[in-house]
Amino acid sequence: QVQLVESGGGLVQPGGSLRLSCTASVPSNFYHMGWYRQAPGKQRELVASIDNTGITRYVDSVRGRFTISRDNAKNTVYLQMHSLKPEDTALYICNLDHFLTRANFWGQGTPVTVSS
Repeated sequence: QVQLVESGGGLVQPGGSLRLSCTASVPSNFYHMGWYRQAPGKQRELVASIDNTGITRYVDSVRGRFTISRDNAKNTVYLQMHSLKPEDTALYICNLDHFLTRANFWGQGTPVTVSS
């Protein structure tokens, strides 16, 4: 069973920064990797993704503030978040999606709270 371990969440003031990490228990180079978030009472949404070739995509609300990257040597995907806003508060959840088989795996999530 693939395991994903997220870290880096926490409490930050508006305008602050955080860096999330997600490490997989399998070689990541054949997987698309992404970060989703789910706020209380809201649907889960895709925040950012990076496919197995390195192409990135972002939801409009974070473009220019968040950067997704990956290090296949460490089987890790990162989400660098700057200029955080209260509306970014959510549980951030890592996802792996095999580029060929579409096998899909989820982490447990790491909470991010943006508040003064």
